[in-house]
Amino acid sequence: MVALLQRNSCILKLLGLCLLFCCLVEIPAVEARIRHYKWEVKYEYKSPDCFKKLVITINGGTPGPTILAQQGDTVVVELKNSLLTENVAIHWHGIRQIGTPWSDGTEGVTQCPILPGDTFKYQFVVDRPGTYLYHAHYGMQREAGLYGSIRVALPEGESEPFFYDYDRSIILNDWYHKSTYEHAVGLSSNPFVWVGEPQSLLIQGKGRFNCSSIATPSLEPGVCNTTSPDCSPYAVTVVPGKTYRLRIASLTALSALSFQIEGHNLTVVEADGHYVEPFVVKNLFIYSGETYSVLIKADQDPSRNYWMTTNIVSRNPTTTTQNVTTTTSPGLAFLNYYPNHPRRSPPTVPPAGPAWNDVKPRLNQSLAIKAHRDFIHTPPQTPDRVIVFLNTQNKLNGNVRWSVNNVSFTLPHTPYLIALQQNITDAFDQTPQPEGYDFVNYDIYKVADNNSTTTSDGIYRLQFNTTVDIILQNANTMNVDNSETHPWHLHGHDFWVLGYGEGKFDINNDPKKYNLVNPIMKNTVPVHPYGWTALRFRADNPGVWAFHCHIESHFYMGMGVVFAEGIDRLGNLPSSIMGCGETKGVTHRP
Repeated sequence: MVALLQRNSCILKLLGLCLLFCCLVEIPAVEARIRHYKWEVKYEYKSPDCFKKLVITINGGTPGPTILAQQGDTVVVELKNSLLTENVAIHWHGIRQIGTPWSDGTEGVTQCPILPGDTFKYQFVVDRPGTYLYHAHYGMQREAGLYGSIRVALPEGESEPFFYDYDRSIILNDWYHKSTYEHAVGLSSNPFVWVGEPQSLLIQGKGRFNCSSIATPSLEPGVCNTTSPDCSPYAVTVVPGKTYRLRIASLTALSALSFQIEGHNLTVVEADGHYVEPFVVKNLFIYSGETYSVLIKADQDPSRNYWMTTNIVSRNPTTTTQNVTTTTSPGLAFLNYYPNHPRRSPPTVPPAGPAWNDVKPRLNQSLAIKAHRDFIHTPPQTPDRVIVFLNTQNKLNGNVRWSVNNVSFTLPHTPYLIALQQNITDAFDQTPQPEGYDFVNYDIYKVADNNSTTTSDGIYRLQFNTTVDIILQNANTMNVDNSETHPWHLHGHDFWVLGYGEGKFDINNDPKKYNLVNPIMKNTVPVHPYGWTALRFRADNPGVWAFHCHIESHFYMGMGVVFAEGIDRLGNLPSSIMGCGETKGVTHRP
């Protein structure tokens, strides 16, 4: 009995010591983890749409591996460049890189490119839950297949403002048969050679090109093979009665898309990592660089499968070149109701998409996206600075260029982040860039002369922690009665979407219509044909950040700008981002 009491006394003392230790030492409920990835980037022959061509892969696949993490985790990616004759850089799209601007992955802006044979380590914290992306940011490599998904979950024990049983990621893309080199040479040539409409649309890296439409058969037998497993239709398997969260993202090189699932409504609940006041659509309009989460209920006839389709909008998918008419076929995939076979084709014809040139429903969707009532981040009520960006197509020295306020952007040889932090003043143009255009006299509905177009690698310097308004103004291209949709993406920040409008922005009256109550925050937003889009953000993230049209050819042709803020708040930069331009052989300057 005495021994039992002594033993119990010892246990109580031990428990008391443990309790005292817990009171004195703060033990985090959930410890952030390090997610380590080792990737090798190289060219391989693949047939994503049944047509064999060289594709850039990560560890043998395209899309690349999905990064899975929880809010607060540190992601480490060791990237080996095995492209042999080509540099590379990868941007982590939607990750703000707070405290790590050198890991943004934008060649010429935040780092020197990764040379063939070299290994580079990206390291950053995923500070917010949501749906994000990664993709190449060197030349036009993104359209060669170098892209993938990032899915960031809430910490354990926290919940989202909507319910679902299962979670799936789907990347939508367009696909060309020509190489990025052929496209780049054509865009830079005089006479100009446009890339044209894509040959196919891909859903999660898979599509179906009509091999019989090849005008000139290839000398290589089997170059277009519809039996290739690379191009078997992608299928999302669902259990009847369950609810699915589909994380839909677009990384098209050119196309704006409509996404729909036969017989199913889509409830939009997230956009670019921010919760949306839910609304229901039959088809989701999505632009390059955007991400959405939609909920679907598997509540249809379970004895069959259903079509998931994508269609081009905002551009005519049918083109005629040298008397040959071609049409980009819809992207096709299956919503597979278990236990039907995932390759079992639906018994119906794929549903037709919306009219490609009907702007109104696309504008209406943009206007419908509001912040979830329980997750409103109220914007500052007034800006400290307003910058208007007129988007135009211009000719410069015989070459076709895209411009912002008549300035066509070019990247410097020395990355801005290094040049600014180390005060290398001759690395880029120091001239302040224009903050507007001739509002009174410029006619956005006509083909303009734009005779004063120039090129520049100058930047916009933002005072740290100030509020900046950006007005994106669309206009006519060099073709009569034509204005294109431009999806603009901002690195390093989210912005409030204050409003959209048709026609020319009225600096005196349109700001009175801004949504300052529940605007959604995003990192990518469209400016619709002959329209304007108003954004607001805080310049509170020290670094240098690109802001550009997310269409590959448009950014390549000069449609972008760069913001710099809080450079004096940065410490020493890692030597791994140096080695090009005026940083050759330089690791640090005092």
